Amino acid sequence: MSEEQIIQVAKRIAAGRGSVAFTGAGISVESGIPDFRSAGGLWEKFNPMEYATIEAFLRDPLKVWEMLREMDELIEAARPNPAHLGIARLEQLGLLAGVITQNVDNLHQRAGSRAVIEFHGNGNRLVCLRCKRDIQAAQARLQEESPPRCPDCGAVLKPDVVFFGEPIPTQASAAAMRLVQGTPVMLVVGTSGMAAPASYLPLVAKKTGAMIVEINREHTLLTDGLADISLRGRAGELLPRLVAAVEDALGHA
Repeated sequence: MSEEQIIQVAKRIAAGRGSVAFTGAGISVESGIPDFRSAGGLWEKFNPMEYATIEAFLRDPLKVWEMLREMDELIEAARPNPAHLGIARLEQLGLLAGVITQNVDNLHQRAGSRAVIEFHGNGNRLVCLRCKRDIQAAQARLQEESPPRCPDCGAVLKPDVVFFGEPIPTQASAAAMRLVQGTPVMLVVGTSGMAAPASYLPLVAKKTGAMIVEINREHTLLTDGLADISLRGRAGELLPRLVAAVEDALGHA
């Protein structure tokens, strides 16, 4: 990774509107939320086939809520890091059309991003599978009962996130597909690009003319096959450098 690459990407972003950020769990690691699949992540403690499928939730919601409570504590304690703030800054500059995130931690919104497509939902919302009422997770935290129950019908509440075995919300999927088509630059931050159907988004962006810029601490499937530029390192360090280069490019335009 070189400063020349960062300047190259910055000039492409600064040249026009409509770039897109596509983020995964890696962007929130520096906020204190471990990557699920990495050492120390939740999947090391909780087998995803036992805790993270919709079938598991319907079969034994009390058991699944053990994991959800721990996940909720991590999200509640987390704060946006410089990578989230950098992405929000690009939107404020009028250069980023939006963020597509696989995360459910609400950190992009808390950093100031307004155009956020939540591909896998949001952990701050809970929904009743029986009567469809939704409430804020903060309200459920006040309940002593576990698992939390709907105040209207008494059914168990489920986080408004996509479990394994559930489809991506149609509205989020369609909005994400529209956003990536024709984007000049797609910043792929903190995701391996393995999980379908989210993994299709960089492919569509690439086919419609995007420069794919990977920002990740590790080598991924995108590195060899799809990324035009791979910036290797911590997102919390690289995004502020990229934003500074964009602002410099704008100043010299």
